[in-house]
Amino acid sequence: MKKIIECVPNFSEGRNQEVITAIADAIKNSAGCSLLDVDPGRSTNRTVYTFVGDPESIIDGALAAARVAKEKIDMRSHSGEHPRFGAMDVCPFIPVAGVTMEECAEVAKRFAKRASEELAVPFYLYEEAADHDYRRKLPDVRRGEYEGLEERLKDARWKPDFGPDEFVPSWGATATGARMFLIAYNVNLLGTSNQAHRIALNLREAGRGSDKPGRLKDVKGMGWFVDEYNMAQVTVNLNNFEVTPIHTLFEEVKREARALRVGVTGSEIIGIVPLKSLLMAADYYIEQEDLFIYEEGQKIRLAVERLGLNSVSPFIPKERIIEYIVREKPKEPLASLSVRDFIEEVGSRSSAPGGGSASAAIAAIGAGLGAMVAKLTYGVRRFEDVPPHMMQAIPQHHRLTRQLIPMIDADTSAFNEYMEGLRMPKGTDAEKQARTAKMQAGLQTAINVPLSTMRLGDEAWSALIEVALHGNPASKSDTQVGAKSLETGIWGAYQNVLINMQDIKDKSYKETILTEAEEIMQRAYRKCSKVIAILEHV
Repeated sequence: MKKIIECVPNFSEGRNQEVITAIADAIKNSAGCSLLDVDPGRSTNRTVYTFVGDPESIIDGALAAARVAKEKIDMRSHSGEHPRFGAMDVCPFIPVAGVTMEECAEVAKRFAKRASEELAVPFYLYEEAADHDYRRKLPDVRRGEYEGLEERLKDARWKPDFGPDEFVPSWGATATGARMFLIAYNVNLLGTSNQAHRIALNLREAGRGSDKPGRLKDVKGMGWFVDEYNMAQVTVNLNNFEVTPIHTLFEEVKREARALRVGVTGSEIIGIVPLKSLLMAADYYIEQEDLFIYEEGQKIRLAVERLGLNSVSPFIPKERIIEYIVREKPKEPLASLSVRDFIEEVGSRSSAPGGGSASAAIAAIGAGLGAMVAKLTYGVRRFEDVPPHMMQAIPQHHRLTRQLIPMIDADTSAFNEYMEGLRMPKGTDAEKQARTAKMQAGLQTAINVPLSTMRLGDEAWSALIEVALHGNPASKSDTQVGAKSLETGIWGAYQNVLINMQDIKDKSYKETILTEAEEIMQRAYRKCSKVIAILEHV
């Protein structure tokens, strides 16, 4: 898996467009970095940048941005609503894919070392990169803000982790570290800053002090008034959205606002957000409103609407959800062909695509037909007594259809590893041994692909039986074709498992896989016969 780290530096400049653009350009021009979002705020006088890269390039991008900040930002003239103590105020590194939190902490330390040496400014480590518990939390590190930093640097306990322990007036100090995905989130109020802050104090974990904690864990927050929006906001950081999800915070603000007779007019997410957080919100509203929504895109739409995420500016999922932004388009040359072109490709004078790819396509058609009949049944007045059955079948077939389609191309590329082994040298005993091991591993890959097709197809039977029992009788033949297609796809994949198994030397692996494959195949025979028998009486 490709290693992807997210970096979200916050700079103490949100009004000067020239400076904002210069920092953005520095990140964009760093090889291996992709700038995902730039979010300036005039009231806060602060801009949040979000970019991703591998562990090496992400440091280069952060350092390039810091260089511009050193040249163009002077903290002696800075003021804004948000707490801050440096030109580059914070620079967290967050694991996205293929990396651990420990790796991100190491990246933060490497960045702090390089930046402090080159720019001659102090850096503190916080969160998972911190070496001292008392300076692990950002509010503790930043206490006193820029105005109190000069005096604080005189305290030995607050000696920077990297860089000089002397006050640099134009820069201040920077906190860098590694943390979980933090969601910066604001809820809009038609009220005053005092009312917003009162709500924030009731909800944030710190509350009004140690003797009056707030209701929500892992939440930091305050209230302010945003002039450009002409409304107040409860502004929070959700440090762990799985502990306190977005929708929980939003609903709790609404509850507090009702008690104060204050209107809530939606909310906004600052920067990028994880897909899971919005799906959690969607699932909450689906349950609360007893809705039936199964497509991911519709779930996201529901979350956006219920949270009012379009209230300040358009929330565009492909530009704001981290997984959508970094997701590489799957390489599916076969599945992307037209039906005509795919069939002609199968019929060409070439061994690939062959029976394995065709089997995956046929199984996908079987699951797809099941989905079609279920969707044509659900919501029809004549079948008002069957929604529970279709509500189980539709998501199952919908998911399996989409999971089977990639198997079309996966089967064609399954032999790549085996062919690499076949081409390896075999002059010495060591070379022969390495060649054999590579070829055996390749054969197992070639077996696992059609076996995966069989497993996915096997999952579809229970839902297809529900469709046969309760589906629209006008679509009887569609369900019959679906059952036979599913059985044929599984049978074809089974034949690919068998033929590739002939040269496998690992007897234990061979026995285990053949037992599983045979069970799936026999189940396919039985389940298909059951579907056909049910439909004979329709």
